[in-house]
Amino acid sequence: MYAIAGAKCHIWQQNRLKLRVSSCSLFAMRLLIYIAVAALLGTCSSPPALLDQILEMGELRVVTRDSPSSYVVGPDGPSGPEFDLVQAFADELGVALIIEQVTSVSEIVPRLLSGRVHMAAAGLSITRSRQQYLNFGYPYESVDIQLIYKVGTGRPRSIEDLAGRSIEVIAGSSHSDMLASLGEIYPEIDWTENADTEVGNLLAKVAAGELDFTVADSTEFDIQRNFYPDLRVALELELGDPIAWAFDKQGGNSLLARADEFLITAGRQGLLAQVHERYYGHTKKFDYVGTRNFIRHFESRLPRYRAMFEQAGIESDVDWRLLAAIGYQESHWRSNAVSPTGVRGIMMLTEDTAAYLGIDDRVDPRNSIFGGAQYYARQTQRIANTVGEPDRTWMALAAYNVGFNHIKDARTLTEWHDGNPDTWIDLSKSLPLLSQRKWYSQVPFGYARGWEPVLYVNNIRSYYNILKWLTENEALPEEEDAVASR
Repeated sequence: MYAIAGAKCHIWQQNRLKLRVSSCSLFAMRLLIYIAVAALLGTCSSPPALLDQILEMGELRVVTRDSPSSYVVGPDGPSGPEFDLVQAFADELGVALIIEQVTSVSEIVPRLLSGRVHMAAAGLSITRSRQQYLNFGYPYESVDIQLIYKVGTGRPRSIEDLAGRSIEVIAGSSHSDMLASLGEIYPEIDWTENADTEVGNLLAKVAAGELDFTVADSTEFDIQRNFYPDLRVALELELGDPIAWAFDKQGGNSLLARADEFLITAGRQGLLAQVHERYYGHTKKFDYVGTRNFIRHFESRLPRYRAMFEQAGIESDVDWRLLAAIGYQESHWRSNAVSPTGVRGIMMLTEDTAAYLGIDDRVDPRNSIFGGAQYYARQTQRIANTVGEPDRTWMALAAYNVGFNHIKDARTLTEWHDGNPDTWIDLSKSLPLLSQRKWYSQVPFGYARGWEPVLYVNNIRSYYNILKWLTENEALPEEEDAVASR
């Protein structure tokens, strides 16, 4: 801090020497010197604004939580809605992003107030209790607060029906505040708080029958419900609960104001919608029966072909679980599957595609899986280099389904509609237009059932997420050996 002030003093001295040799009048010279000294004294007597400190230090320190709706670290590195947004903010500031990850909501406020971080980006709701200590920025997202139950355990029709039944929520969360408010009106309601858990664990307890209810944000439940197909929304406790970044009140408003400016611009330019679609777009259409069948087929059908998917993934440099998700969407992992249009096998290869890949027997599981992996990898390579992940993956999946040439046409239509052809959210709006004469008659490759690849991609994204969750919860071989030896 003092080094910064010293540097400014040195700069001021240099400016003063320049003023001496200027052609300004004596009055003008004295006036300029007075202004410079006043500004310097103001700087030296108080610390720089938080934003200035961040820019000088070259680091933006952010606390977030380990949650699919905020921040997770996977094989491909960090991801999550909050991570994408705060990384874009750091990039705009021209500073490095330093993430401090916590596992519990209750750790966020103390970490922020400790001064170790500059802000919190953790899917926080704006609550009265938090506003005592924190300033909240522009609400860039809104969620519904939902009471979750398991089918067959008795759905409550009103708040009064919760009396005498077990409820557990995360300590220090907006859900805890919500129940405290309800408890003032309905004192017969009882609940427990847990500071050492997260929403996914509480949903698992409800699914296992260990709890009657828990409370979740709609975004979190939309992601997690794929893993627990028997869970449902019992009651909507609050609609449109605002989500915002949080800042320590003692830090002033310089960083908050710059963050608000960034988020408002991000909304206007479509970044907020793009991030939302990236993480929640595939959850809009959810099939409870289909998800339950998928999990059952994971146990009964996939084991016969899993080693083939894994090896094909290694050879094609594609996550085997993504290949398996494609296989399930295509055939439900049935090697003898045949479509009305004549495509066959687990990966549903056409005759032309099989000939292109040099495959004689499309029904042979190994041929089909390795051929499908090769064909998908080829689509990925054909996508424009300007397309980043995960949009590149979604576009390659769409090309696998409808053909790469129709993807090219959809990119053209996206540009005509002033969209960004490098984003899946804009391209997915243009693909259905290929079924309308007004549009397909104007592009080189003509008609396509353009709504199908959009549904196709959404389904595979859901299957892929479930597969990742199922396999990440598998015991490692050494863990299995340790259990067996006990």
